[in-house]
This record gives sequence, structure tokens and C-alpha cells, in this order.
Amino acid sequence: MVGVGSMGSFHAEKLAQLADEGLAEFVGVHDLDTTRACRVGERLGVPVLRDLDAVLAAAQAACVAVPTVAHAQVACPLLCGGLDVLVEKPVAADREAAREILEAARQGDRILQVGHVERFSSALRAVLPALTRPRFIEAHRIGPYSGRATDVSVVLDLMIHDLDIVGWLAGAEVERIEAIGVPVLSPTEDIANARIRFTNGCILNLTASRVSLEPLRKIRVFQADAYISIDLLSNKITLIRREGSPEESGLPKIHAENLEFDASDALLAQDRAFLEAVRDRTAPQVSGEDGCRALDLALRIQESIPPLEELL
Repeated sequence: MVGVGSMGSFHAEKLAQLADEGLAEFVGVHDLDTTRACRVGERLGVPVLRDLDAVLAAAQAACVAVPTVAHAQVACPLLCGGLDVLVEKPVAADREAAREILEAARQGDRILQVGHVERFSSALRAVLPALTRPRFIEAHRIGPYSGRATDVSVVLDLMIHDLDIVGWLAGAEVERIEAIGVPVLSPTEDIANARIRFTNGCILNLTASRVSLEPLRKIRVFQADAYISIDLLSNKITLIRREGSPEESGLPKIHAENLEFDASDALLAQDRAFLEAVRDRTAPQVSGEDGCRALDLALRIQESIPPLEELL
């Protein structure tokens, strides 16, 4: 485990659990903050690795959760040194760094997985059979200010989760983007909204905020035969459909149901999938190319946000 800050410590706990299950051996943690690394290593009963050379010597695979701006600086030497890598989302802070990571994985024939954890949400998997052709998708991902990940805007910090999911659901290329965003407590945007039109006519409306008082993570999908609401915090799915065909006369009947699903641990499922891909030498469920596509869309949104002075 390389980087044991806020997100990395969560990953470390899951890796320790997977090691207890016998899926892998947890050989150590590394962080530039040695005090933090020692604290996490002692809690989980694993050694502290002093630098990346020590990581390369001890491990066959690594999970990287350092600040986004340092992803390429850390992931590339590990990939070139023969390690398979799970790198937290976004894959990088810019396109050039993302390409460097992708190329390092290709040259070394290494497995590269990107940490878009919502792909492993049991709620999302439960709703997939009900999806046909989404016409409008709305996503809200908001929460209180934590002070973490302010090296990137809220688009790369939070919105990118939903960009990966809904871009996958829309199933088409982006045609047009309109976006707005403002910094509130950090140098980069803390609140952002984007409206995206896809080539198949689907419209996507996204809102992300890291300066809200209460957390909210919801996705709503409108399609010809149904309205679907996915609450990613409470793990609730509501599916509303019309009963019968539109050609039937009389007042239409509406049927509402709550879909059943196993509220499993998405982060644990993600890390398990990575280790299984490493063990079996199979393609990861969220590839480096997937991560680059999500990053590119996020950056296109950022580039569409007008400068603050134009808003005054």
C-alpha cells in the first residue's frame, strides 16, 4: 500500500482483510509521512517500507493512493519495475500524466486498474437489468468540506465518480458540454455543475459539491418505460414503471418497487477484483483506458467552466 492518508488507510484495511482470506500476502505500507505509515503499519501488523525501491523489492502488486498530482511519479516506476498497480481515481491530474501511466503499463505488460469504486456498487449492479435506453440522467454528489484532495477541483475529486458511471450508462460519445463552477474554500472549484449531451440524445446533468452541510449521493435515470432512483448512501433503489402498454385506454397504472440487493462493501469488492486479476492474469474490470476516458471527460468539463471574473 503506497500512500496511507485518508483513502489509503481505508484501502490498507481492505488489503489486510483480503490477506486474512488468503488472497494475497500484505507485505507492507509506504508513505512519505513515516509517522503515519508507522501508525497504520502497527495497527494492521505489517512492515513499513522506507521508499519505492523497498516496495519494488518486496511486492508483486501495489495499491497507490497518493495525491493525484503525484500518481504518475509513483505509479510509473512501480509499473516499469514489474508491479501490477491499482491507482486511485482520477488516474492522473492531466492527460499527459495519464498517458505516461498507461504507456508504462503497456510497455511492462502490467495490469493497471483505476479506482472507480462505484463500478463495484451492489446498488448499481442491481439496477443494470432494468436499464434500457436512458434519455435523461441526473446525479448529485455533495458533502461537507474535508480539506482533502484540494490539489484538484471538485470535478476531479467527486464528480468524476459519476462521470465514469453515467458515461458508461449513456453508452454513446459526448456531443456538447456546458459547465459552471466556483471556488469557495480552496483554490480550485468546490462546487460545479455540468450538462452533457450525448450523440444518442441522452442528456446528463451533474452536480458536485464539497462545501455542503449534508452528504447526498443520488442518481436518477429517466427512460421511456421507467424512472429509476439510486441512493448510493442509503443503498436504496426505487423503480417506477407503467403497467400495461401505452396503447391501452383509460388511466395508466403505475407500479413502484424497491429492488433487492446485497449491500456489500464496494471498496472491498474493488480491491478483491484487482487482486484476482493479478492472480489470474485477467483484464481488470476498470482498465487504465477507462480511467483515461473518465479523466478526459472531467477535464473537458473543467475547460468548459468560464473564468471566475466572467461570472462577476
